[in-house]
Formats: sequence, C-alpha cells, structure tokens
Amino acid sequence: MSTLNRRDLGLLVLRVGTGVVLAAHGTQKLFGWFGGGGVEGTAQAMEAMGFHPARESAIAAGLGETGGGVLLALGLATPAAGAAAAGAMAGAVAVHAPAGFFAQSGGYEYPAFLGFTAAALGIAGAGRNSLDHLTGHVLDRPWVVATAFLGSAVAAAAVVGRRAQHRAEVARDLAARDTEWTEGEPPA
Repeated sequence: MSTLNRRDLGLLVLRVGTGVVLAAHGTQKLFGWFGGGGVEGTAQAMEAMGFHPARESAIAAGLGETGGGVLLALGLATPAAGAAAAGAMAGAVAVHAPAGFFAQSGGYEYPAFLGFTAAALGIAGAGRNSLDHLTGHVLDRPWVVATAFLGSAVAAAAVVGRRAQHRAEVARDLAARDTEWTEGEPPA
C-alpha cells in the first residue's frame, strides 16, 4: 500500500469515526436519540448553563454536531463541516472549562479533542475516499476553508462571550439579592 493510499485510508477512518461520534451527540440534542433530551431537554440544559436564547442555542449545537458530523463522515464540504463541528465544541469547552482539563473530573478534554480533530480534518481535507474528491473539490477550496473557519470562530466567540456576559449578570443579581438579605430585607 503506497503512502498516499495509507494517508487517504487514515483520513477516511478518522473522518468516519469523528463524524459518527459528533452526529450521535447532535441527534441526542435534536431528536432525543440515544438517551438525549431532544430540543426541549437540551434547551432546558442550555438555559441552566447560561446560553441564551436557550432553544436557539440547543438547535445550533445540535445542527453543528449532527450536520458537521454527517458531512465529515461523508467527506463533503469538509472545511465547513470541520469548522461547524469545531465551533460547536468551543461552546462545550466553555461549559466544561471550570472543571479543569480531564474528562473524568468533568473537564473539557473530550469536547476539545473532538473540536481539534474536526478542525484538523476541515483544514487537511477529506482525502480521495470522499464525496469532496468525487465532486472535484467544489466545496473544498482554500477560500471555503478561510471563510468557514473565520465564520465559525466569530460565531463561537459571540456565543461564548454572550454566555459569559449573561452568567456575570446573573452573579451580580444574586450578589445584590444576598446583600439585601443580609441587611434584613428578604430577596425579591
């Protein structure tokens, strides 16, 4: 087996494995499959995690994971797929970051790994064993890579920044209520 064939086979295995894992997590969020909460359950979880608007955040996360995962597995529009999945994982990293790095303590290790893997595939391309190759790479051009990753980075920064802002506002409100309580008035 030549080096090129091994590389293409390796990209296929990595794409399919990563894509299936991402799509499975996304379908939990969108459809409630595999023990997930569906859109409503995910929206409630998003609300508790500080994402607003919660329902739209749930749908966006589910679409980023499901759509990005399916497209990665197929090797179609690989830059956009990798960027979408990486952006969705950036939100998950923000949620898990306070628990540290390692997954066994609730940390961000797992979503970071999925995000970096999806990003690497989006940048490297799908290889010859892909729909991108069969379509002449019409959706896998350098400008698509740049546009997809720039758009995903801007969107992820906006979502994570909005979450941080909302959490800070909630913390200020709680602190104000605690101050009122300690001064003898019950919180509103």
